[in-house]
Amino acid sequence: MASESHHKENLHNLQLEDERQHRNPSVLKMSQIVLPCHANHCGELSIGQLLKWMDCTACLSAERHAGCPCVTASVDDIHFEHTIGVGQVVNIKAKVNRAFNSSMEVGIEVNCEDLYSGRHWRVCQAFATFVAKRTDANKVQLRQVVPCTHQEQVEHSLAAERRRMRLIHHDTMQDLLNNKTFQRSISEENHDEDVALPTERTRVESVELVLPPHANHQVNTFGGQIMAWMENVATIAASRLCNAHPTLRAIDMFHFRGPSQVGDRLVLKAIVNNTFKNSMEVGVCAEAYHGDEPLRHINSAFMTFEVLDEKGRPRQLPPIKPEPQEGQRRYQEALARKKIRLDRKYIISCKQTEVPLSVPWDTSNQVYLSYNNVSALKMLAAKNNWDLSSKKNNVSTILHMSVAHYRVHTLTLDTLSCTGQVSLYTVEESQSLCFRVEFEMEIPAQRAFILLSDLSHRHEWDQHYTLCKLLLRVDEDDFIYQVVTPSVSKGGKYQDFILLASRRPPCDSGDPYVIALRSVALPSHPPTEEFHRGEVVCAGFTIYEVSKSVSKISYYNQASPEVLPYISTDIAGLSSSFYSTFCACRQYLLDNIISTSAFTSSAL
Repeated sequence: MASESHHKENLHNLQLEDERQHRNPSVLKMSQIVLPCHANHCGELSIGQLLKWMDCTACLSAERHAGCPCVTASVDDIHFEHTIGVGQVVNIKAKVNRAFNSSMEVGIEVNCEDLYSGRHWRVCQAFATFVAKRTDANKVQLRQVVPCTHQEQVEHSLAAERRRMRLIHHDTMQDLLNNKTFQRSISEENHDEDVALPTERTRVESVELVLPPHANHQVNTFGGQIMAWMENVATIAASRLCNAHPTLRAIDMFHFRGPSQVGDRLVLKAIVNNTFKNSMEVGVCAEAYHGDEPLRHINSAFMTFEVLDEKGRPRQLPPIKPEPQEGQRRYQEALARKKIRLDRKYIISCKQTEVPLSVPWDTSNQVYLSYNNVSALKMLAAKNNWDLSSKKNNVSTILHMSVAHYRVHTLTLDTLSCTGQVSLYTVEESQSLCFRVEFEMEIPAQRAFILLSDLSHRHEWDQHYTLCKLLLRVDEDDFIYQVVTPSVSKGGKYQDFILLASRRPPCDSGDPYVIALRSVALPSHPPTEEFHRGEVVCAGFTIYEVSKSVSKISYYNQASPEVLPYISTDIAGLSSSFYSTFCACRQYLLDNIISTSAFTSSAL
C-alpha cells in the first residue's frame, strides 16, 4: 500500500511539474474583489456582473488564440454552486480547449477566495463558443490547439463531443415536445386553480441604450453585458412571483442569434414560464432596434431560480396559471427543458462512478447517454498512468470482449499464429482495474472502424458471442444491441447485456476513430428469467491512422474487481491467452479488408 501511495504521489508531482513547465498561450486570468457596487441588497455578487467578467476573460482568451476580433456565439449550461459575498475575490481562468474552422471552445473556471481565511472554492464552470471575425473579407481559418498536459488532452478530446451536442440541442428539444409519452405526462398535470398564480403578474419589460462602455473594441455589445441585463429583468420577474429575493441557480445553454452594436436600443422581456415545487424557470428575450428598423432577435435564455428560507433551504413555490396559447406553450416547453436539464445534470455532470450503469434509455436522453458513453472512453484513453504489463512479439491481436458476470467482460481465446507486436497496459484505481491492449496492423483506419463498429458481425470472429442482435438504430452513430454470452461458470445461466454502441469518426486530422460501449436499460427489453443480466462499465476501441494503410488499434476496458480472476494470469505474464484472442480478430479484419460493402450498409 505504501509503495502504491508513493507511486501515485510521484505521478501527481510529475503532472504538476508538466503543467508548470508548459503554459497554454491562450490562458488568461482575471481577479476581481467584490465591491458593494457589484452586489445586490443581500451583499452577494450580482450574477449579471459575474457573467460580464466571465465573458470578458473568455473573449480575450479567444482573441489571443485567433489573433483577430472574436464574438460570443453560445454558452453551455452554467450551474452556480455558491454565492459570492462583498469583500471576497473572484478568480476567473479561461483558455481555448479546441479550435475548429472559425469557431473555438473556451473553457471558463470561476473560483472564490476569502482573503481572511485563505479558503478557496469553486463557483461554476462554463464552456463558451467564440467565432473569429476578421475586419477584412478574408475567411478565418483558426490554427489548431496543441494540447500538452494531461488535462488539456482530455478537454481537447471532449470538446468535439460537446460541439456535437450543441449542434443538435434544438432538435433534442423538439423531439421531446413531440414525444407522445411526454405529451401525456403534461396533460395529466393538475394544479389547484385556487392557489395558482397568474403569470401575467410576473411580466417585465425594460429597455437599455447600448453605450460605448457596454461594447468591445469592435463596437459590438459584450455578450456578457447582454446577459447581465437579461439576468436583471429575470430576477425582477422571479421576485414578483415569490415576493422575496430569488437566487439564480442555473442558466440553460443559449445561443446569440445576431449582433448588437453601440447605439442600439435593447428591449428585454422576462416572464415566469413554470414553477417546479422548489424552483422556477424564467424565460428572457432580448431584441434590438436602431431608429425605425424592426426588432431583431438577439438572444433568448432560460434561468432557474430558487428562493431560500432563513436556514438556506429552498422554499416551496406556488403553482402558476399560464396564459392561453403563448403562455401554455412556454409552460410546456419549460417542462421539457426541466427534463432535459435533469438528464444533462444527472448523466453528464456527475462523476462516472455516480451514474448507475444501466441508465434507462429513451429519446429524450439519448444525446446525453451517447455523450457520456464516448466521453467516458475518451477519458479512460487519456489516462497518463498506464503501466506496461507485458509485450508479445510474433503474435498479433485485437481484443475479444465477451461479457462476464455482472459488470464485466470476460476474456476468452482462440490460438492462432500471426505476426506483429501486442502490448498490454493496466492501471488500477480505487475498486477498478482498467486495461488497454494495443497493436498495429496493415488495414486502413476507416475500414477497421467500419468492421469493428458493427457488433452484429461479432460472432464471425468471436465464438463466445452466442448472439449479438441489433435492437434499435438510434441514428447513424448510435446503436443498441442485445448481446448473449455463455455463463462464466459451468452449468450456469447464459448472460445477456443491453449495450449502447456509440461510434465517432475523427473530428480533425490526428483524432482517432472511436467505438464506445456501455450498458443501458431498454424498457422494451427488461431482464428475464432466461438470462442473467450483466452490465458493462466502459469499454471500446480507438483506431488511429498511422499511415494510409496502417492503423493503431487499442481496446480499453474499465472493469470491476469481479473480472480479476479472469485476467490476472495475463496481467502477471503467466498466460498469453489475451494475445491469442487478438489473432482471431486480426484475421477477421484481414479477411474482410476488401469486401466491406456488406458491412458498410448495416454499420452506416
